[in-house]
Amino acid sequence: MKQTFMIISILVSIFLVACNNNTSNKDHLSNNENENVKELVQKYSERKFNGDQTASITSQELIITEKDGREVVYDLPEDEFFVSIAPFIQKTHPCENHSLTGCQGELVNEEFDVYIEDTNGNVVVDKKITSYSNGFIDLWLPRNETFSVTIKHNGKTAQTEISTFKDDGTCITTMKLM
Repeated sequence: MKQTFMIISILVSIFLVACNNNTSNKDHLSNNENENVKELVQKYSERKFNGDQTASITSQELIITEKDGREVVYDLPEDEFFVSIAPFIQKTHPCENHSLTGCQGELVNEEFDVYIEDTNGNVVVDKKITSYSNGFIDLWLPRNETFSVTIKHNGKTAQTEISTFKDDGTCITTMKLM
């Protein structure tokens, strides 16, 4: 009986060590351990990053990939959802999760009137915002809500509805200014 218990204990120990052996190229870091994730996202949006890196953002994580394939993953704030919008007149691209280092919008460094309200009619954003050199407008909105978005530019308007739930996309490229 004692010998059986020892064998089972050894096997359980080996199993636990094997399960804990992380051989992936992914480091998962929480906001408390690292830079402010919102500042890091802004750095990539402003194209102030190491050219050997790529960065993308899902509804839950910022993922930075080094040239060697190693990934560093940052958790996004629990109460805020990142969304990047590229209003356009002629050119767009299909997108679900925004590539901070790869997506390129048409209207670069342009000023837009951005108005966003929630389903209760509460105004969440009402201000002029200038797009980055990638043609996108970055916003941090409350999570788990649906919003009506209106963007105006040079007499043209685009409207859409977006939501900020767990599996929603972070890249909005469907807002055609007309």
